[in-house]
Amino acid sequence: MDMNRICELALSLGCEVKNNVPMSEHCTFRVGGLCERFIEVSSAEALSQLISNADRSRMPYIVLGRGSNVIFDDRGYKGIVLHIGGMMDKIWLADETTVCAEAGAGLLSLCRFALENSLSGLEFAYGIPGSIGGAVFMNAGAYGGEIKDVAESVAAVSPDGTISEILNRDIGFDYRHSCFMDMNAVVVSARFKLNKADPSEIKQRMDELMSRRIEKQPLEFPSAGSTFKRPTGYFAGKLIQDSGLRGFSIGGAQVSEKHCGFVINKGGATASDILMLIDHIKKTVKENTGVSLECEVRYIPYE
Repeated sequence: MDMNRICELALSLGCEVKNNVPMSEHCTFRVGGLCERFIEVSSAEALSQLISNADRSRMPYIVLGRGSNVIFDDRGYKGIVLHIGGMMDKIWLADETTVCAEAGAGLLSLCRFALENSLSGLEFAYGIPGSIGGAVFMNAGAYGGEIKDVAESVAAVSPDGTISEILNRDIGFDYRHSCFMDMNAVVVSARFKLNKADPSEIKQRMDELMSRRIEKQPLEFPSAGSTFKRPTGYFAGKLIQDSGLRGFSIGGAQVSEKHCGFVINKGGATASDILMLIDHIKKTVKENTGVSLECEVRYIPYE
């Protein structure tokens, strides 16, 4: 099945299909060229059929959420982008303490929904700029909390199109890792087990964490959040700062002066600028401290 036939299938499944979409509009770094076909996925069932057909025909594709942890090549992407967004963003209560959410819903929306229903447990995620799918996929976390602490089960699509629901104990959650990475599976929804609590206390904690983010993180610039994983026994930001890289720039990409753990788009950065800066940081930190930094951000090549 060629690209045009997959797009025809997508339309028959209620999806939206667009041509030559700038990936800079779908990436929090605000970089990247055009993708040939951009499909707004309508449902888990539609995603299942699209993935299985693309996989069988060896059609290059990538599944994208809010683009908060990816960098697209400056030339764009020569394939199909399957976007899980506004057509898959429902959030609802399964019972008094269980919240269900589709993968396209934002973490911010999920946290606010929990607050509206007097449910605690997701406060740590308030302000993380990703979607449910991406957050589960990489076990996102902050301020002592992680997705693994609250996810009860997750539904995911495997490359052959099978949709399975997997319980928390079988997901293999680890630091910035889940079994979905190993399976090359796509998260389509998740169930979160939370706790009843005083909404004023929940809001106070959410506001406190948001204030800390605003104070310490360069939220005024495009970025992908923390650029590197935390090395065992160290903090990436401090290693970078101690290596004399605060404010170091390549083109429009810069090590944030506010928080050295962030690479930011200071203005007019290209994907190449960002990637070269990331490589320079890793090399310099290794030479100065002996510690190898691992990048959290995923680079999507042109083809």
